[in-house]
Amino acid sequence: YPPLTFDEVKGILEAHGFVHIGTKGSHYQYRRVCEDGSYRVTIPKHNKEFSHGMIKLMITESGLSYEEFYCATKATAKKINAKPIIIIDEA
Repeated sequence: YPPLTFDEVKGILEAHGFVHIGTKGSHYQYRRVCEDGSYRVTIPKHNKEFSHGMIKLMITESGLSYEEFYCATKATAKKINAKPIIIIDEA
């Protein structure tokens, strides 16, 4: 799990259709409703990169695979030496 920042995780989630639903203190809540369920991810906002354990937790909360999570943006796909997934906005 290569390290990620708050802005990178936010970009990943938004690329997959997650929407910011609220903030409690320094914790941002993102939610996505899709055919296979509803997913909610909490992202703590700080200036450090997230730990391995925190990234693993956010991937699990998102319902995405490791590859889907990291390959959502060009910058994060590069961290795992993969091609980005093209996310199409259906709106």
